[in-house]
Amino acid sequence: MDRTQIKSTKTLQPQIYAWYTPDIPKYKNWVKIGYTTRTAEQRISEQASQIIIAKKELWHYDARFMNGQGYFKDRDFHNYLTRIKQVPREKGSEWFDYTPDMSKAEGDFQDFVFQRYDFPQDKQGQDYQLRNEQAEAVNQTKDYFENGGSEFLWNAKPRFGKTLATYDLARQLKATNILVVTNRPAIANSWFDDYETFIGWQTDYLFVSESDSLKDKPCLTRENYIRTIGSGKDYGQIAFVSLQDLKGSIYFGDGPYDKLKWVADLNWDLLVIDEAHEGVDTFKTDKAFNRLQRKWTLHLSGTPFRALASDKFTEEQVYTWSYEDEQKAKQNWSEDSYNPYEDLPTLNLFTYQLSSMMTDKVNRGTQVNEEEIPYYFDLNEFFAVNDSGKFLYEADVIKFLDTLTHNEKYPFSTPELRDELKHTFWLLNRVASAKALAKLLKNHPVFKDYEVVIAAGNGRGDSEAEDVQANEASLNRVLRAIEENDKTITLSVGQLTTGITVKPWTAVLMLSNIKSPSLYMQAAFRAQNAYQFEDEDGNLRRKENAYIFDFAPERTLILFDEFANSLKSSTRNGGGTSQDRKDNIQSLLNFLPVIGEDNEGRMMELDAEKVLTIPHQLKATEVVRHGFMSNFLFANISSIFQAPSSVLETINKLDTAKEEKKRTVDVDASGVTTDESGKVQVSNEIVVNKTSALFTDEKMVEVTDQLQSSIAKMEMNTAETFINKVAETAAETVIPKLETVKQQFENVRKADLDRMQKTIHNKVQEKTREYYLAFDKKQAEIKRNYEEKVKEAVTEQEKAEILVSEELDLSAAFQELQTDLMSGLSETIAEAQEAAVKEQEVRQAERKKASIEGDVRDHLRGFSRTIPSFIMAYGDENLTLSNFDTYTPDHVFEEVTGITEEEFRFLRDGGDYTDPETGEIKYYQGQLFDETVFNQSIQEFLTLKTKLANYFDESQTEDIFDYIPSQKTNQKFTPRKYVKLMVDSLEAENPNLFESLEATFFDPYVKSGLYLTEVAKKLYQSQSHQIAFPVGEERIKHILENQVFGAAPTEIIYQIAKTFVFGQFTNIDTGNLKQLDLTPAAKSGTMQQVIEKVFGGKE
Repeated sequence: MDRTQIKSTKTLQPQIYAWYTPDIPKYKNWVKIGYTTRTAEQRISEQASQIIIAKKELWHYDARFMNGQGYFKDRDFHNYLTRIKQVPREKGSEWFDYTPDMSKAEGDFQDFVFQRYDFPQDKQGQDYQLRNEQAEAVNQTKDYFENGGSEFLWNAKPRFGKTLATYDLARQLKATNILVVTNRPAIANSWFDDYETFIGWQTDYLFVSESDSLKDKPCLTRENYIRTIGSGKDYGQIAFVSLQDLKGSIYFGDGPYDKLKWVADLNWDLLVIDEAHEGVDTFKTDKAFNRLQRKWTLHLSGTPFRALASDKFTEEQVYTWSYEDEQKAKQNWSEDSYNPYEDLPTLNLFTYQLSSMMTDKVNRGTQVNEEEIPYYFDLNEFFAVNDSGKFLYEADVIKFLDTLTHNEKYPFSTPELRDELKHTFWLLNRVASAKALAKLLKNHPVFKDYEVVIAAGNGRGDSEAEDVQANEASLNRVLRAIEENDKTITLSVGQLTTGITVKPWTAVLMLSNIKSPSLYMQAAFRAQNAYQFEDEDGNLRRKENAYIFDFAPERTLILFDEFANSLKSSTRNGGGTSQDRKDNIQSLLNFLPVIGEDNEGRMMELDAEKVLTIPHQLKATEVVRHGFMSNFLFANISSIFQAPSSVLETINKLDTAKEEKKRTVDVDASGVTTDESGKVQVSNEIVVNKTSALFTDEKMVEVTDQLQSSIAKMEMNTAETFINKVAETAAETVIPKLETVKQQFENVRKADLDRMQKTIHNKVQEKTREYYLAFDKKQAEIKRNYEEKVKEAVTEQEKAEILVSEELDLSAAFQELQTDLMSGLSETIAEAQEAAVKEQEVRQAERKKASIEGDVRDHLRGFSRTIPSFIMAYGDENLTLSNFDTYTPDHVFEEVTGITEEEFRFLRDGGDYTDPETGEIKYYQGQLFDETVFNQSIQEFLTLKTKLANYFDESQTEDIFDYIPSQKTNQKFTPRKYVKLMVDSLEAENPNLFESLEATFFDPYVKSGLYLTEVAKKLYQSQSHQIAFPVGEERIKHILENQVFGAAPTEIIYQIAKTFVFGQFTNIDTGNLKQLDLTPAAKSGTMQQVIEKVFGGKE
């Protein structure tokens, strides 16, 4: 399949088939009934292929009802056979017992497709068998819980079947009370449907919920459940509540609603938090879950990047089922039953480079701290709007839409492609941008035929409840628009990116500069839902491919790298070798192909190497544009802090690249300590001493006394509000003045002081909240216990005494909180102060480190500026960083760079050295150059050199010397425009000079060869030369061998000039260009004699 072609669906011809085998006695009169979207003959031949048996086909038919009710799958027919026809079925297989007459199977099929039956009014359930990955998740979790663990994460991609697997886990654990909590109430239906279909009919579990999302489902209220279990039967419960309801309850937070008390009172066996990556990082959520009594907690998430990155879960606490796992299972399915993954589309990522469409203001590089940042296509800027709601670059946005609909490689460019992409999801950064784009779409010649739906929210509303309601409202509008229109476009600014299913969406257009891999992939997977539908001709079609269309490849490919590696334990957080990461990328590419543009703009499938190198290619373009004076060429700079002194001595030999500097700053790496990874290390002793100097005992006593006095006055019902103010008070009171901090740290800014204050605030807040959550939990337990006692009390006197005891216990718990706060406050503040000082010490060290690294880069740029000269003089397509030193004569290399080739190799490769203090043999890693960028930059320069080689081409507005910077040696190139002026002036003073076939021209101090080539061009274009030598090759040969002469003062200049002047010709003698420094002869007045001696009087 050509993956560069967009093809979202294919026509299916699903069939139900039946066969039997006479070779296995136990299956005598049993019929294997299956489903396939290929031919029945092909599918039957694949089954039981591991053993040699006879397989006799009984029949096969289209899997389609005969009364126009559409298509069905094997599970529908299997369910009919077991429920209606009561045909015995082998558990977990497709074998049905038709003893004694197998021919009845065909009659049953005819009854089914003509629907000659009535289903029972009471809905009967189906048995289930977990897929391998579901069973693995259940078993791994069960083992972890039964060995003392309490929390587990299923990092499972959507459509893993988490609800059914969770129910099976509950059964395996013999859990009685299961509570499901989600941040998205809309998914309640899937929990109830799986319960009703697979669980309720065969277990003693009852489904309990009062959620509005389930008001149309026959689930029990809490009151009904209590009545039901009052009959004496021992029922378990699966209860479903929303996180919003939980936090709105007075029993779980600050909410105003007296509800869900029963949830707070019960000790749950299993708490299930569905979509655990959403909305669980707030204090209110922590408080709500803190009050839930439970034995085990299962977290469910499809994109848990945040939790994994923070190491909240260890490797043994996580089961992962990724998109890659799913697609592997789809590809490798070998069981006899129908492949459950076959309906899941393959995701394809198309990435386009649209930089040529950007305006000058957007399309520009920048500098940050003197470091070049390359141009990236900034989608957020491209779709920015002004105060009136119009696009800043409206003409370019219109051009973008035109390109999408007219350029053949883009997704909406033909009617056929538009039919493949009828319903798509476009993601932008701003609500105003979405509204502006909707207006343009409605007036566009092609997109006017699409119904445009704006999902206007950004997912950051004033409350979680508002976000959820807005999301559901937008989803309903989208589904209605799809039902009523042939083509739709949904514009979103954050809504509908997680936890929703819109099956007809076939593509996501990324028009936002998303940098988070989790947010990017959440949005991308919106189009990867399974989807089958009947077309206008009644054919069954299935979504085979879903698409992501992105327009910033450098950003996209970096995110692809992160996504491929962030969920693998070996490469998470930047771990693993480069080969490990490359292998992970290639593995994902097998199932999520990336299609990008080649150098000619044609779409091609990218391999792992290209995914990794294209961002480097963009850097290489910038390197060449900056004459190789770019920090993109350098890597591992922080290693210099652990390098031997010889490395710094070598670096200091290199002149800095900046001409404007009055003096060269030598690199001094003392005063900064790093670990092997380059991370700054600071002395604990220094931190302690500076903490003592900044935070006096008097200040500590003052703030402690102040807070303890406030704590003593704190009341129970205002405790939480007070707790939230403790941190603010502590931070504001103890933080020293800026002048005091300046005595301990150099170049302190107001922002540093603010950061120190924030650190103290956060540390104190974290500890005080910890105290409060412990009290809050204890308080809830006391209230629950005494509530039971009150219920059991017989007399009013007993109730009164119980309530008094409750008040005493609550008071005691509150006093314990006060005591903990008071006793721990001094230590907490002291720890916070030390943490703030340590962070500032690290900041100072990092600034110094950054400054030193900047000096190192300045010197390295002094080296890298020589690279274009070396490439021009000696380079070919085989030149790389690894062999760079072998292309250049040793003396030339040292003359031009200031360092020897051996010193360069130590910077590049590292090596062993002897520690002068200990005599120990140590190893320095080197690697100060980014090999990939270095090599690509060389090739980029060589390509440019070839492109500009023809100096006779007057259409060229630049030459290769525009990309070769001046050197600290005498190698400084006169710009072409000035050389042309010189030659033109010479002609003006000497009319018809260039008509002479014998006149000779001599450049005594060749720099680039530009003077020689401009003279050669004048001669070549003269009328007399054209008449004498009508063949161009003969004409230029005569000129360069007889009329043009030059002396180049150094070997490298000689090689550069020879390459430039003679490089494009093959049969011309280069003898008229000599390596000769005439400076001494000029000073001694003997230049004429030297020239005659060297050139033989020819000039």
